Amino acid sequence: MMRAPAPAKINLALVVGPHRSDGRHELVTVYQRVALSDLVAVERANELRVEGFRDDTLVRRALEVAADGSSFSARIKKRIPVAAGLGGGSSDAASALRLANALRESPLGDAALHEAARELGADVPYFLRDGPQLGTGDGTELTPLELPQDYWVVLVVPKGAMKTSTGDVYAAFDARGGADGYDERRGRLLEALANVRRSRDLAGLPANDLCSSPLARELVELGAFRADVSGAGPTVYGLFVHGERARAAQRSMSRAGRTWLTAPAWYR
Repeated sequence: MMRAPAPAKINLALVVGPHRSDGRHELVTVYQRVALSDLVAVERANELRVEGFRDDTLVRRALEVAADGSSFSARIKKRIPVAAGLGGGSSDAASALRLANALRESPLGDAALHEAARELGADVPYFLRDGPQLGTGDGTELTPLELPQDYWVVLVVPKGAMKTSTGDVYAAFDARGGADGYDERRGRLLEALANVRRSRDLAGLPANDLCSSPLARELVELGAFRADVSGAGPTVYGLFVHGERARAAQRSMSRAGRTWLTAPAWYR
């Protein structure tokens, strides 16, 4: 049996454009892994089986993709909140795919593994990489980024938050004409990235195109130098220079929902 963590991610920026020819949206995003992780274990088995998280679909599909004439089983230990915009399901699938591939008699090469991950979901290829990444195209075209990692992250999942499907979030974006001005917003994001030298410079990144939350403003009032919604939500994150202020903000925000105090993570 092989085991690996499956860390969560936040989107430090997310600019969304029009539909592509494949039906997905054009976008540019900044992926950042954080040290809040599920745990995934994979082994060869007589039949495909996934235990520990009954609502899983992505890990099962990853094991099907990796099958080489025999089956794999997986066990998932969940710590990342589900359907929260933190990529937990995608990260679980990437870890399962990577572990199963390592157990194959003839492992897939990097290009084939990336393509298999892309078919599982737009976020999945990112979790096969180390460090922050710039996602372009449909989010699966990845370029490594050198970004500061010396800050604290407070995560808040609001009480009573009921996330609609990612498809519904994008449909609402389309209905309000959200893609208008995409090229300009994309340019501002890339310019802001080019000017990042220290953690506080991340405050110059544009806000999430898909979602917003009043909790982001509260986190800024509590000392965050940047706060926004991650992905399609509902999780809100705040970035803090000082651990003491981050811990105080976490305590204060606990009235608003479930909270975690974490930090950037470089490795998968």
